[in-house]
Amino acid sequence: MNFKDKVVIVTGGGQGIGRCIAQTFASKGSKVVIAEIDDEAGLENEEYIRKNGGEALFVHTDVALEEDVKNMVNKTIETYGKIDILINNAGIGSGGTIYTRPMEEWDRVINVNLKGAYMCAKYVAPHMRDNGGGVIINIASTRAFMSEPHTEPYSASKGGLIALTHSLAISLAYDKIRVNSISPGWIEVSEWKKSREAKKPELTEQDHLQHPAGRVGKPEDVANACLFLCSEEASFITGANLIVDGGMTVKMIYL
Repeated sequence: MNFKDKVVIVTGGGQGIGRCIAQTFASKGSKVVIAEIDDEAGLENEEYIRKNGGEALFVHTDVALEEDVKNMVNKTIETYGKIDILINNAGIGSGGTIYTRPMEEWDRVINVNLKGAYMCAKYVAPHMRDNGGGVIINIASTRAFMSEPHTEPYSASKGGLIALTHSLAISLAYDKIRVNSISPGWIEVSEWKKSREAKKPELTEQDHLQHPAGRVGKPEDVANACLFLCSEEASFITGANLIVDGGMTVKMIYL
């Protein structure tokens, strides 16, 4: 897997899974653009990557805003001249219930998680096409297939993201742009927040044992899946959704 000098955009690249994805690609020699709404987190990850010998650029980005997305793409091209890989990772959840949640909160979740991914693909794709192709990865969720109570906006957005993935894969196929999604399950990100919020995870033995794989997921699990799907070794894979959940969605549970 050769990623040296590849230009990789990671939305939501300041914290959590996105922070790990950005650092992982940087460690492989990629030039990473951290598109992040939290300036503190974005700048911190940019500094970490640079201190460790990598190349990174933080661009303040609210992916729900079209002008922010355009600006982020333009700054990437101005700085690095091309875009090889887009990781649509930015995402938010919601509070309340269907009885109490204001519609503005529904709109915000859909705008960030689904519309944001579409807009990033829309404005990145022409540059990938002109450069001979590229790869887009959408970070969905197993919540697209199964739910806990009161997760309607998040679950709907992630289900839409998987549908968007196969639609984009067909639309962009002739421009040599592959599009896939990854659906993480329980990924523990406590240690991957910005410094003043990071903490050691508090996991029990039962937390681990409920997973057929024997443990709760780590951000590295998702980052490594991104590396594979963006590699030449995965050149025959497009329009697919890879579940990274330690086997939880295929486990039957009897109460």
